[in-house]
Amino acid sequence: MKHTLNLFAVSGLLLLGACSRTEPVVAFEPQALDVPAQVPATGPRLSGDQATSLILSWMEPDEEDTSLKYSRYQDGEWLPAAIVVEGHDMFVNWADMPSVTPLGDGRLAAHWLQMSADLPYAYDVVYTQSGDDGVTWSEPLRPHNDGTPTEHGFVSIFPNGSHTGLIWLDGRKMVNEVTDDPLASGMTLRSAFVDENLTLHREQLVDDLICDCCQTDVALAVSGPVAVYRDRTRDEIRDIYVTRFADGGWLPGKPVADDNWEIPGCPVNGPAIAANGKTVAVAWFTGAANHPVVRLSFSGDGGETFSAPIEVIDGSVLGRVGVLFLDDDDVAVSWLQPGNGGKGDVHVRSIGKNGTLGVIHTVSTGAASFSVPQIARSGDDLVIVWTESEDFVDRIASARVPVAAL
Repeated sequence: MKHTLNLFAVSGLLLLGACSRTEPVVAFEPQALDVPAQVPATGPRLSGDQATSLILSWMEPDEEDTSLKYSRYQDGEWLPAAIVVEGHDMFVNWADMPSVTPLGDGRLAAHWLQMSADLPYAYDVVYTQSGDDGVTWSEPLRPHNDGTPTEHGFVSIFPNGSHTGLIWLDGRKMVNEVTDDPLASGMTLRSAFVDENLTLHREQLVDDLICDCCQTDVALAVSGPVAVYRDRTRDEIRDIYVTRFADGGWLPGKPVADDNWEIPGCPVNGPAIAANGKTVAVAWFTGAANHPVVRLSFSGDGGETFSAPIEVIDGSVLGRVGVLFLDDDDVAVSWLQPGNGGKGDVHVRSIGKNGTLGVIHTVSTGAASFSVPQIARSGDDLVIVWTESEDFVDRIASARVPVAAL
């Protein structure tokens, strides 16, 4: 991952210089929310939906150990923090965030990353689950059994009946010799399901070559789980792909749109997906043709086919997108743009299925430039979290705004 980050830092300088259309940006008044996290804290992630509950998770490092903590959103505020696990060998990375996911009926699932060898990027996915709303947690489980000292991460967790699904980036082929064919030693996408007894089911190689360190995402359509990720071809085209879970397995991935973004390194910029019945929305960032843009596409058949992409915002944009449904016809998309003094601006706007673009609202002008903002809905509230950083010390910030304001 170190190589690809550096490659994108160079290409990013070119992308930020591209021209953009001028649009009015409206500063509205989000209500700041106190996050029960100590300082420093990093890696905020929102999980859950209207049918379960909304949970914010994060990592708290100290001089000796690192803790995975979480808080529930209730009555317009974050409740006191609870802890899942702490240890001294956790892998902490700004882009690869652990999670605590509500599954319904008092069930929770959590994951974090744990070093597997004395190498910079050798770490495993570790999973645990609770059947009593977080009072107790199961013994940890690794959903992969390859045992290689390579990268495993960028996990998305989702409920699937009595089982819990996981999809993750798996670097087991990276122990192979690097050749002219990236398929021989490139990153893969894998999945497995876990039952209440911590038994693995339906382990599957979903895609045998994908981008090295872009986030994944999963939404539950009426027809079943739909996952999105950034693919990679042998010709270094890194576009967004979608795969549906059907007939007991993941179908072959296919592009949401043909951006044809050729880039010889990972942009660390994954897609986001939301579902409302048969309607699915995917938002993503691309820098194809040296034209940085956030795009959105809708599907009316559960993710099988997608409409032509809508340009949400273009020009000087960093991406790191989020998406959620506001109603049957409109979604909200969030993204990060370069701000003043090396900071990032968190923006959000509504977009209709007919392509109607709402006003751009500014949520924050103080986000860290490396932040991966998160958005979610709880009742009539749109909840946003992001990372702020001063003097290399990270903290988590959060705010809420009425859905009606969009």
